[in-house]
Amino acid sequence: MRYVSHLACTVCGATYPPDRVMNLCERDGRPVQVVLDLDRLRADHGPDRFWNPERRDLWRFGGLLPLDVTDPDDRRHVVTLGEGATPSLTYEHPLADRIGCRLEVKDEGKPHAGFGANPTLSFKDRGMAMTVSMARALGLKRLAVPTQGNAGDALARYAIAADLEAVVVMSPDTDRPVLGNVAALAALHPDRVRLELVPGTIVDCAARVRDHYVPQGYFSVATFQEPGWRTEGKKTLGLEMAEPQGDRLADRRWQVPDVIVYPTGGGTGVVGMAKGFDELEALGLIGPKRPRFVCVQSSVTTPLVRAFDRGDEDITPEPAGQTIATGLNVAKNVGHINVLRIIRETGGCAIAVDDDRIKQVIRQEWDDRWFAWSPEGAATLAVLEELADRRIVGQGDRVVLVNTASAEKYLPTIRDCFNGGL
Repeated sequence: MRYVSHLACTVCGATYPPDRVMNLCERDGRPVQVVLDLDRLRADHGPDRFWNPERRDLWRFGGLLPLDVTDPDDRRHVVTLGEGATPSLTYEHPLADRIGCRLEVKDEGKPHAGFGANPTLSFKDRGMAMTVSMARALGLKRLAVPTQGNAGDALARYAIAADLEAVVVMSPDTDRPVLGNVAALAALHPDRVRLELVPGTIVDCAARVRDHYVPQGYFSVATFQEPGWRTEGKKTLGLEMAEPQGDRLADRRWQVPDVIVYPTGGGTGVVGMAKGFDELEALGLIGPKRPRFVCVQSSVTTPLVRAFDRGDEDITPEPAGQTIATGLNVAKNVGHINVLRIIRETGGCAIAVDDDRIKQVIRQEWDDRWFAWSPEGAATLAVLEELADRRIVGQGDRVVLVNTASAEKYLPTIRDCFNGGL
């Protein structure tokens, strides 16, 4: 934890020691985050010599992360399975041609030659790699997570690699490939992974973790409940979008996209990417310009969309619906207040899409371009035309859509899209 200064509440600003093992802020019950000593980082490395583009994982960002792999003391705690360093692929699409924008897909599920690869084929590996590494650094042995699926898959895999215990609490309605992965890991490593199925959504699973496992000594690493660790892992999505590449590599020029379209359940990635961009500006690597953040939700579960449209500071929870985009089925989260602030500050929006449109995109894009979208990822492409109508996306913009996981993790759902599921 070489460059960690302290922890701070993301809402009231209360501060805590950097090695404090805690969940939410003790003053207002809001998420806390890791605060880095950026002045010291710059003094030691200059503007960006912390960055090692030769590494093919998220740890390429060195001291801009809570654990710096270039530091021997930090490095011994790091658990890595090759996560991160995924490509932003140019995506040729007629709609992008009509709008006049440059469309990219940040592909988190499928391995690509010359890049890193998320071992469980999901962006959740970023947050869990950091979370498990930080848990090791601070002496934690038992972790628990409520999950819609992919976060549990990731925690199980990394806990085994780190020789920690993990409890994964998920709904029996979880996508079968994901549930099967975790069940198999629990069967193969019963001393390391425990799977419990709780009917309902992630909200019900979270209550089970809080009421049953935390009193037994498990540390909850639910979304925003740990002290910013998952956020630090997810911020590498944005750092990778901004890092020098192509014609910007020779002069090491960092540059953020104009628009990031992000499928949003809890919203850890939005908060993490925004934090990463603030840190890049503090280091003098980018200016004050920020991408317009667009949070895409399922039309059956729209806490952010409702709050954004009404101008509310925070969400008002309502019961979740049912959607094929299970990662979007988050009816409430303590960190939504920060997600709303970010999309407003950046001139973005929250927008909803229904399952029929998601299915249509999955089928059409495979037929036309042989690109396999996850349901959550497909939701980002499904709203592109509406974003152009709202003038969130326009001519000349670099627009990044985040395809959060491999289609393989949703195979029964994907198959339905081609067999009368429309």
